[in-house]
Amino acid sequence: MFRRYGDRSEWKRIVKREYAQTFIESKEFTGYITLLKLIQVTEPLWVLYGEKRVCIVDNGFMWLQHFPIGKNYSVTTMFNAKGEIVQWYIDICYAIGIENNIPWVDDLILDIVVLPSGEIIHLDEDELEEALEKGSIDQAMYDLAWNESNRITACIMEGKFNLLHFSKEHKNSLVEKLQ
Repeated sequence: MFRRYGDRSEWKRIVKREYAQTFIESKEFTGYITLLKLIQVTEPLWVLYGEKRVCIVDNGFMWLQHFPIGKNYSVTTMFNAKGEIVQWYIDICYAIGIENNIPWVDDLILDIVVLPSGEIIHLDEDELEEALEKGSIDQAMYDLAWNESNRITACIMEGKFNLLHFSKEHKNSLVEKLQ
């Protein structure tokens, strides 16, 4: 497990950035949301999902991250420079918290990617197995990761993972606060 912060301040690929965050308490979502605008990056970042090549980092991209209180996942919505969603990236996590007013997640290795086409891609199953074998995580953490991943995948497939539907609205609410 490792801790990742919403402002991604440790990420050297980002040369110039703007950042905003807020706390939302509503019927649909309670937690922190952050918005990172990548004004200038050292180089684009592309990922490969089978035959699909997807750019997730470039100049002008925005990353919106949801940190729901009391949940074991975080959702990062990646927008290209045109404001189009290129993917949703769901981190399964052990805990979510806040430190020095910046939200964080303790990543529990398993990830789910949802493409705008609706395709669902599961990542890092081998790394989770290896973490259990090496003792980096215990059986309870391993079980939590798989249970949460399976639950979220089922919700996505049933159209019931509603947080994906708030990405544009929540991004727009933070764009005005960028600094």
